[in-house]
Amino acid sequence: MDKKTYRAMVDNNQAKERIGSVDPYGFERSEQFDYNLYEEIMSQYLTVLTRRSIKWSKLLKGQNRVQKNVKLKRYVRKGIPNEHRTLIWMMASGAQDQLERNMGHYQSLLSGQQDPKLIETITTDLNRTFPDNVNFRKTSDQCLLKSLYNVLRAYGHHNPAVGYCQGMNFIAGYLLIITKDEEKSFWLMDALLGRILPDYYSPAMMGLKTDQEVLGELVRLKAPGVWKTMMDNGVMWTLVVSRWFICLYIDILPVETVLRIWDCLFYEGSKILFRVALTLIQCHAAQIQQAESLPDICQAFKEITHGPFVEECHIFMQKIFTETGSLSMATLTKLRAKCRAQLTEEKS
Repeated sequence: MDKKTYRAMVDNNQAKERIGSVDPYGFERSEQFDYNLYEEIMSQYLTVLTRRSIKWSKLLKGQNRVQKNVKLKRYVRKGIPNEHRTLIWMMASGAQDQLERNMGHYQSLLSGQQDPKLIETITTDLNRTFPDNVNFRKTSDQCLLKSLYNVLRAYGHHNPAVGYCQGMNFIAGYLLIITKDEEKSFWLMDALLGRILPDYYSPAMMGLKTDQEVLGELVRLKAPGVWKTMMDNGVMWTLVVSRWFICLYIDILPVETVLRIWDCLFYEGSKILFRVALTLIQCHAAQIQQAESLPDICQAFKEITHGPFVEECHIFMQKIFTETGSLSMATLTKLRAKCRAQLTEEKS
């Protein structure tokens, strides 16, 4: 081992001692985690967070209600401090209104008659939820497994057309990590699955399949070279981006980056998922276009979700609103109608 490599290893170990092997959300850092890079990024990002926190405190003035407006949208895009996240997510998504209109509904779902099949499906998946997060271990003082179980079974009975499907446990888990509140997590789930992402988690998953095809159309328009590479190799979009959409970038991108994406998702809706996907693809177009086979393409799509590009969440979030150009709801609505019609025709 040369001196430079040895020095880097020592520096990384020292940084690990300072930072710790578990992140603020309870996730254990991987063995490949670059503590030096993280420390460098966070030293800059903490300055941003401090500045944003002061601005948010002035904006909210201790109130627990906010009105959607241009200023609030700008603030959300620049990131919501953790201490205000639950409040803003609840208000922006309409979840707070639903909670207040349906007082006692969550508890009644938990105490009502339970579907044994639903319970069995949820129970099977519980222990697979975030094995790398200390908060989801039975040995943890603040184990979230019971709360996760409650939120999922309540939602399954609240929306029997969806019930429970894989991926929902990770979404509910993330919500609990941030809100630390079962009822709020439940109503945020309702906002996401019922209004923001309709048909993503229904048995046919038509909303999810449609949006994957919509992304393909957007790539054809905005990154034609990548689209051609995909077509030449016969790679379907569902193969490379289905987890991006169904997990809302959980376990795909770093936690801080995912939370910044969710800030905008709860405020602006599903359009944000396309902006993130397009930014990842457009900014790595040359790398993807070098792929000459299906395995190459899958590997390229895996690689573009790692490294400083996505770790620097503040810069990354600025890029998703500049690099992708115009992306109106009218365009998305038109493309969704076209892609859904094609999928329906293929199915029949």
